[in-house]
Amino acid sequence: MGSEFENEMVTNRAASTEAALLAEKNYSAMNYVSLPIVFARGLGASVWDPEGNHYLDFHAASTALNHGHCHPKLVAALVDQASRLTLTSRAFHNDVYPQFTEYMTKLFGYERLLPSSTGAEASETAIKVARKWAYKVKGVRQNEAIILGVAGNHHGRSLASISLASDEMSRENYGPLVPNISCSIPGTDKFIEINDKSGLKEAFEAAGSNLAAFLVEPIQGDAGVIVADDDYLREARALCDKHNVLLICDEIQTGIARTGKLLGHYWSGIRPDMVLLGKTMTGGMYPVSCVLGDNDVMLTVEPGTHGSTYGGNPLGAAVAMRALQVVEEENLAERALDLGQILRNGLIALQTQFPGPVIQTVRGRGLLNAFVIDQSKTGGHTGIELCEIMTRRGLLLKSSRTGIIRISPPLVVSESQIDSALTIIKASIEEMLSLPVIV
Repeated sequence: MGSEFENEMVTNRAASTEAALLAEKNYSAMNYVSLPIVFARGLGASVWDPEGNHYLDFHAASTALNHGHCHPKLVAALVDQASRLTLTSRAFHNDVYPQFTEYMTKLFGYERLLPSSTGAEASETAIKVARKWAYKVKGVRQNEAIILGVAGNHHGRSLASISLASDEMSRENYGPLVPNISCSIPGTDKFIEINDKSGLKEAFEAAGSNLAAFLVEPIQGDAGVIVADDDYLREARALCDKHNVLLICDEIQTGIARTGKLLGHYWSGIRPDMVLLGKTMTGGMYPVSCVLGDNDVMLTVEPGTHGSTYGGNPLGAAVAMRALQVVEEENLAERALDLGQILRNGLIALQTQFPGPVIQTVRGRGLLNAFVIDQSKTGGHTGIELCEIMTRRGLLLKSSRTGIIRISPPLVVSESQIDSALTIIKASIEEMLSLPVIV
């Protein structure tokens, strides 16, 4: 029976890259523009396509793969729990979720956890909880609570999340958006910009007593790895304390050791009122996310008024606990800190090797980094084209339209793999600069 099942599963895999791309083109909604690479197998920082070609994955599913592809300890945890119990819903109790909540709250220093499956779900949940708190605890009049964020943010693709965003492409033709959720200074058309403390103060004062929460990422990953200054986060904490506002840190991309500390906001020394976790909570094995907070905030949600069928399921909970144990066992935060410095030093060294400089900026923290290609000095060629060249040479990265190339390998990456990546980046830039100039 087992062998029959395995054979059946094999037939469900695309036989070739061409077959996979064609099927996706014909049957999938076209909501992503993906590089024409098909993953068939992965291990650590390596992936292989159906034809057996090897690539270094320095994208890591937008930081969802901190533990790398198919970490054997996480595979074992998944298989073990999957053979016992996978789903109960919250209509009943299971024997794993309670241990998960205790483990998580003690590890991160909060009193309560509210589980969900995706990062967008966690963001949506936090916004709902903040509103509930504003009405029940702060005393904001019904339907007047305000949630503010920072321009350039990415908190997911739900309607509330895009209402908070500044990216017009993600908002176009999805209106009307959710009222009182914005990254603009209330009453103005000015954005709340990251690291602008005076603008942040103006936003708090303009929102007045109706302000329920301020939502911020310690590093804006999708905006191009824009690091929030530690002083900026401390100012946000001070303003929230002054105005009785909840500070929410979105750690969905920065959390679980990615920046060189267990959570990204630890660098600033602040304590948010709520913390959002997702993506790499299970090392890419199973979708799990959560909101962490204390009793005075989290217990405002009455039983039966919010939930998720898969939130708190025993399979996800078991793998998430094991994933966090692996972070400690394998010193992934320390690895991110040390290897991130090696990576940035290598990129900075490349800056001096190309005139212009072609590499305009190198920035990041831990193993969440970016380098920016000055597309005015590349003969009309773009960061997207550079990524296509790197792909042909065996390195997987993605570029924004403005030439920002994010580089965030799994935390289990080796120093030799980083060296190989830097060699490919150098050779790819050389190849791009040798191409005919586009007028």
